[in-house]
Amino acid sequence: MSQAVQAVGSAEDIALYVEVQQFYGRQMRYLDEGRVQEWAKTFTEDGVFAANAHPEPARGRTAIEAGALEAATRLTEQGIQRRHWLGMVQVDPQPDGSIVAKSYAVIIGTPLGGRAAVDLSCDCVDVLVREGGALLVRERQVYRDDLPRN
Repeated sequence: MSQAVQAVGSAEDIALYVEVQQFYGRQMRYLDEGRVQEWAKTFTEDGVFAANAHPEPARGRTAIEAGALEAATRLTEQGIQRRHWLGMVQVDPQPDGSIVAKSYAVIIGTPLGGRAAVDLSCDCVDVLVREGGALLVRERQVYRDDLPRN
């Protein structure tokens, strides 16, 4: 019995999907390696990082970097290595040229000498834009699954 094969999209759609995946691969590696300044530069200068775990969004690259540095310092002091695993990425180009990218994130923590364990599960929605030909995050909304989705 044969099954119908559904088209996966145009060559441009596929190229964009691969570009977004590559972007996230680099971005999450920066974060997990503690390269906070490089990670923050993947956001626009006026970027916004919002999460249902934070009372207020971080607005602007400087504030986003400061929040990431605080988290990275805390994890280092605790001897925990974090890994962010993004999957089920959905890429939707918008008429204004931006891209809405939705993904699930699993965040794994491994204490020095210990076993890896899932720390968090999240739903993420990004608005990506191009500046100088490169993708950057203009807005990120992270919804932790263990908290109410405000």
